[in-house]
Amino acid sequence: MNGTSTLCRVACARCLRPQATCLCALTRATAHRTEVLVLQHPREQRQAKNSVALLRLSLAHCEVVVGERFEPGALAALLQRPGMDTRLLYPDVPMAPASLAAGTAAGASVRLVVIDATWRKSLRMLLEHPALAALPRLSLDAPAPTRYRAIRAARRADQVSTLEATVQALATLEGRSFDAAPLLDAFGLFVAGVAARQRPQAKSVEA
Repeated sequence: MNGTSTLCRVACARCLRPQATCLCALTRATAHRTEVLVLQHPREQRQAKNSVALLRLSLAHCEVVVGERFEPGALAALLQRPGMDTRLLYPDVPMAPASLAAGTAAGASVRLVVIDATWRKSLRMLLEHPALAALPRLSLDAPAPTRYRAIRAARRADQVSTLEATVQALATLEGRSFDAAPLLDAFGLFVAGVAARQRPQAKSVEA
């Protein structure tokens, strides 16, 4: 076993990525008031292209729970917190129409729920969990152009990474007090790094 192989396999204790692809240098402490709960599909957890690890390390109030199917009581405990208004970051789609959104109480804290999965798997998670589908939703009417396409294909023109969608949602909820620029710049560096590692692999396949 050579030294390079050993380095690649040793995981960073903080970001849980292999040392060769450690994200810690890219993290940007980003001030925010809104609580973020990410429900992450198990297949996304160890994806090298996944953006949630960078999001989790950069947001102080971000909880990531990995799972595909949740017991109703456990899910209810995750979604609802005393004194907080919960919103699901998800578009209104015909297969799972959004419920009528109640107005946020003045001064109430918001808990933003985000599903981290492919489009097909996220829709399945929504359909299989009535409590999730019943949440009032927050939709991004005109998402900013994504940088994610450099490393990951999308089925829909408006699809963006989980990190990009979450920071845009936080900007919508918190207004000018939320500064997304440093974290989005860090995400750009993350995408560039993944793309650079993919190119040598593509060349070796073509050779």
